[in-house]
Amino acid sequence: MTAPLIELADVRLTLGTGEVRTEILKGVSLRLEPGETLALLGPSGSGKSSLMAVVAGLERATSGTVRLLGQDASALGEDALARMRGRDIGIVLQSFQLLPTMTAIENVQVPLELARVPDAKARAKAELRSVGLGHRLTHYPAQLSGGEQQRVAIARATAPRPRLLLADEPTGNLDLATGSSIIDLLFERAGAAGAGLLVITHDPAVAARAGRRIEMADGHTL
Repeated sequence: MTAPLIELADVRLTLGTGEVRTEILKGVSLRLEPGETLALLGPSGSGKSSLMAVVAGLERATSGTVRLLGQDASALGEDALARMRGRDIGIVLQSFQLLPTMTAIENVQVPLELARVPDAKARAKAELRSVGLGHRLTHYPAQLSGGEQQRVAIARATAPRPRLLLADEPTGNLDLATGSSIIDLLFERAGAAGAGLLVITHDPAVAARAGRRIEMADGHTL
């Protein structure tokens, strides 16, 4: 039996110290199975992005159990978590996070090289073509529209053929029409990679695209 991609049990996250100590996550439990699509829906400040940071191994839970891709995250060091993100977890963010001094193909190719993926340049080129940017390989982020930059970000996330794809408000900086096409592409590329997909959003229309939906408010899942 295949292990869940994400398995959280009573996860709590507290940030800060002393009087400014704040509990962000308040006992969150959820699972994501291989190939499943799940939307985490909630307003700004509900803890969605903090939860994604825990799932991505970018933030350590204060308490509770976090299992990622069948492994106990608390037992993994920072290097092991970074390797997991490099090859097995793709991340798409609202702000694109492209390197401005690198071309589109370099933004996809260099992370592949760092993860020691064979034929990095050929795979980067193929992935960019698959998101409709075969004609933009040598363009820099400043020369691309917002929608094109997000397509590069999706190509970068899916190029390593990750088992898990995380998207945090992927349409937040895009207009309605562009955002709709990006969501179509995100789900299509996740399916092509065979990846489970967790989408964090405040938009019910985006959440409705997922096979399952969980609502979040005030650090709790509902």
